[in-house]
Amino acid sequence: MGFEREELHHWLRLSLTPGVGDGTSRKLLAAFGLPDAIFAQPQSALLQVVSQAQARALVQQPPELEALADQTWQWLQADPERHRILTLADDGYPASLLQTADPPLLLHLVGPADFDLTQLGRSLAVVGSRNPTPQGASNAKAFGRALGEAGVAVVSGLALGIDGAAHEGALEAVGNTHRLATVAVVGTGLDRVYPARHRQLAHRIAQQGLLVSELPLGTPPLTQNFPKRNRIIAGLTRGTLVVEAALQSGSLITARLAVEQGKEVFAIPGSIHSPQSRGCHALIRQGAKLVETVKDIFEDLDLRTESSPPVQPAAAAPDDQDAPPLLAALGHDPVSLDALIARTGSPAAQLQAQLLELELAGEVARLPGGLFQRIGHA
Repeated sequence: MGFEREELHHWLRLSLTPGVGDGTSRKLLAAFGLPDAIFAQPQSALLQVVSQAQARALVQQPPELEALADQTWQWLQADPERHRILTLADDGYPASLLQTADPPLLLHLVGPADFDLTQLGRSLAVVGSRNPTPQGASNAKAFGRALGEAGVAVVSGLALGIDGAAHEGALEAVGNTHRLATVAVVGTGLDRVYPARHRQLAHRIAQQGLLVSELPLGTPPLTQNFPKRNRIIAGLTRGTLVVEAALQSGSLITARLAVEQGKEVFAIPGSIHSPQSRGCHALIRQGAKLVETVKDIFEDLDLRTESSPPVQPAAAAPDDQDAPPLLAALGHDPVSLDALIARTGSPAAQLQAQLLELELAGEVARLPGGLFQRIGHA
């Protein structure tokens, strides 16, 4: 949206008014129109919609408003083609998010001017653990790539682990083509990158996708803001894929919000011995669709179109009878060297040399605690 400075001032004032959240703001907008009309009302009129304490707050300017308005205006002017703000009153506000129970009042965006959130009719949220297994990270990247190749935008949260891998896969899929690859909904102001190690990834997303935040510029990474942003991830998309998640996981919050919004939830199963698989298994027991390839998702959401490029789904691992002996002995769960010695009858030195070769070839990952795990590939 092309803001006039005074208009931006009014929207920020509404968003900052203490005791007046997004829900009350929407009531005020419905009653009086745009924010400038709200602040032109006498307190007696405001009392027809809000409480006395809220009405008193609305007629007083928040002390931090001027500094934030200056900072935000400068941010918009610094790169007007790429730095934007959407409000609930904008035509470009995504309808899928508008229809949720708690749509944000403002959305800050960074990305190419011709990428917008109305393009997310073909999109999927991909979320999961910040501490995934090597197989989980590989799956997230493979699914992100397969979705991107089919013209489906991947929406996630820029977190370490599954989120980052899914973004990476989507970016790889679109390459240098001018196509919306991925959307990162973050839990800070857009003048910050969190986690810091994803600074380069965030820069790439800003070139080939969108960075989105409802939070004011300058907002640091506060714990309470990350569960809130999950409702935006769920709200922007057709469904949610959980790749790996522990039982107490923010990813399960996103899945629950997707269900509440009447959207599909998908989950990739994993080892019964892995804590990172238990959240996915719980979702499957509750009715989420078990997913082995992207084809399972496309069948449910009808995301394929005739113009979509052909999809190469994540391939199943080869049958153990066709695998090299050591890979067959590894199976698909984490295993110790002692267990491999017992399974194969080979000496430890020989196994260690073979494991190193497989690790260098990307077939095996070394895990904490002296464990090894076979890695499937897309």
